[in-house]
Amino acid sequence: MEILSILETLEDIIEKSVSVPFSGRCLVDREEVLEIIKEMRLKLPDDLKQAKWVKEERQRILMEAQKEANNVVREAESKIASLVDEHEITKQAYDQANEIISNAQKNAKEIRFGTREYADSILDKVEGILKEALEVVQADRSELK
Repeated sequence: MEILSILETLEDIIEKSVSVPFSGRCLVDREEVLEIIKEMRLKLPDDLKQAKWVKEERQRILMEAQKEANNVVREAESKIASLVDEHEITKQAYDQANEIISNAQKNAKEIRFGTREYADSILDKVEGILKEALEVVQADRSELK
């Protein structure tokens, strides 16, 4: 900023000026100091404009960074929700698969049990018929004797 260099010039003039003995005062060239003050007045608006622009630019950059950060957070939350949903869907699929397997095993067990009962019933009837036939055969044989 130019205003700082002008202030340094003013400071140099004051430091190099002749001191008044027994006081903290010094003699400076009035015209030179007034000229520097005039130059400061002319440069000050430009420097203020530049400082204002820097401040606004800084604010704009911060706002942009905040928006970008918010977008990153939103995307991360969305990804997390998606992964949670996928996990939930997978868990439900495993639960459903286990239920289907359990039902199939139960049905297979019932079918095996039913099949054995049916086979036992048929064999019992066959045995009854065979016993009757054996009795008839034995009766017929005993008649023959």
